[in-house]
Amino acid sequence: MRLSAYFLPLLKESPADAQIVSHQLMLRAGMVRQLSAGIYSWLPLGHAVLRRVEQIVREEMERAGCQEILMPSVQPAELWQESGRYEAYGKEMLRFLDRHERPMLLGPTHEEVVTDIFRRCIRSYRDLPQNLYQIQWKFRDEIRPRFGVMRGREFLMKDNYSFDLDFEGAKRSYDNMFQAYLRTFKRMGLTAIPMRADSGAIGGDMSHEFQILAPTGESEVFFDAAFEEIDFFADDLDIERLKELYAATDEQHDPSACPVPAERLRHGRGIEVGHIFYFGTKYSKALGATVTGPDGDDVIVEMGSYGIGVSRLVGALIEANHDDKGIIWPESVAPFRVGLINLRASDETCTAMTSDLDAKLRRAGVSTLYDDRNESPGVKFATMELIGLPYQVIVGPRGVKAGVVEVKDRRTGETVEMSPDAMLDRFAR
Repeated sequence: MRLSAYFLPLLKESPADAQIVSHQLMLRAGMVRQLSAGIYSWLPLGHAVLRRVEQIVREEMERAGCQEILMPSVQPAELWQESGRYEAYGKEMLRFLDRHERPMLLGPTHEEVVTDIFRRCIRSYRDLPQNLYQIQWKFRDEIRPRFGVMRGREFLMKDNYSFDLDFEGAKRSYDNMFQAYLRTFKRMGLTAIPMRADSGAIGGDMSHEFQILAPTGESEVFFDAAFEEIDFFADDLDIERLKELYAATDEQHDPSACPVPAERLRHGRGIEVGHIFYFGTKYSKALGATVTGPDGDDVIVEMGSYGIGVSRLVGALIEANHDDKGIIWPESVAPFRVGLINLRASDETCTAMTSDLDAKLRRAGVSTLYDDRNESPGVKFATMELIGLPYQVIVGPRGVKAGVVEVKDRRTGETVEMSPDAMLDRFAR
């Protein structure tokens, strides 16, 4: 993609109402624009990151055996009345009447809808277990939306729901998702700390939230160093041991009662990006989701719910990966892998070489943003630093004469010279 044709409305200064780093940088880098309080349009650069995050989430859900569906955003109030949550949920739920005066709502979550799907379609224990997921926009009418996409009213969320015959099966589903979440965040270059949590409005008896570490996180967290040493991708991962490892926010942490030796206690700042719940028969009983068991009797199924804030993750990734110049994207979620910079667009030899490299990189399957604008080198470098692509390939008159290009690593700042062929070989691997 040529930057001269790319829709990238950059800002030189951060808007006054942008209070945290991710909000400031998403606006400055042309990733989003606010439509209304807590409601954002995602522009090409931001949308590209959002889709990469979404794809990692999707791949890990399917690796864990989940099946993707898509449920409506608009839901009938009668389902929520049946579960008993319609009045209890509060003003965060946006309620309205359709043209026939039937009460409807804009879904803040989908436990009722998915349970209704299950009760209409599944009859026998032989069809269990089931784990259905979606990636869907949701709306919660926050009283004080703030911090950009970190706490908006409309947000993209991955939510999935497990159905099992008994507690043992439900626990296996819960533990399966516990590991899937750790894998998901690790693939994005994030360190995630699972913590016991309150179930809140979802309800349930067992719950963990996942805090990713970021210098500008919302709360201070304390945890056992063992979290940094575990291979979350191992087939024999001991989930029970992971659950027992110490992890607490500053509100829960008591230094005098902490069981972790000082030399193994780590602390940092965390941002919640995921939450998993086991709630047994809370919804299945209320909505009559049963199956015929092995002995022919009806059994109320056991359920769990698992959420990841996909759009929130984009903000959290920036909070964990930035410097004073801008964003530093991990390769796995970067909108483009390479930023190709022509230092002198008016020089025919520079332009010919850069255009040739752009074509070759794209043919090799390397996502590239080619800065072909007639701007000064300083402006081009500042743009690439701000939008945070993992690598910059720099073509200038001196390099063209010497037959080399400069390759800069955005994270480390290291710059090396290499031949165009060597550069292409490096990125095509």
